[in-house]
Amino acid sequence: MARPNAAEQVLQGTLDLLILKTLSLAPMHGWGLTHRIQELSRDTLRVGQGSIYPALVRLEERGWIDTEWRITENGRRAKYYRLTAGGRRAMGMELASWKRFVGAVEFVLTATS
Repeated sequence: MARPNAAEQVLQGTLDLLILKTLSLAPMHGWGLTHRIQELSRDTLRVGQGSIYPALVRLEERGWIDTEWRITENGRRAKYYRLTAGGRRAMGMELASWKRFVGAVEFVLTATS
């Protein structure tokens, strides 16, 4: 498998952080997670199913989230995702890394010479 380029790694890391933060608020199923991210971003961020499910698998493989089957509010069976203790620690580290990244971009964008 080819290694993701730098832009893909940034996007993947950002999606991972968004998922971890959203799951820190409450466990939820994948479809609900995409809608909650959209809602929290005031309809600015839209995460497709082709992106959310591979990210959830990746986070579960890292031990940052775990799953259980539940019945949804619509009476359907769905896999619910929740943050683990390791996921909470990872979220803190990812958030710090994100803030450093944003700060570095800000420095470049505001450079005058």
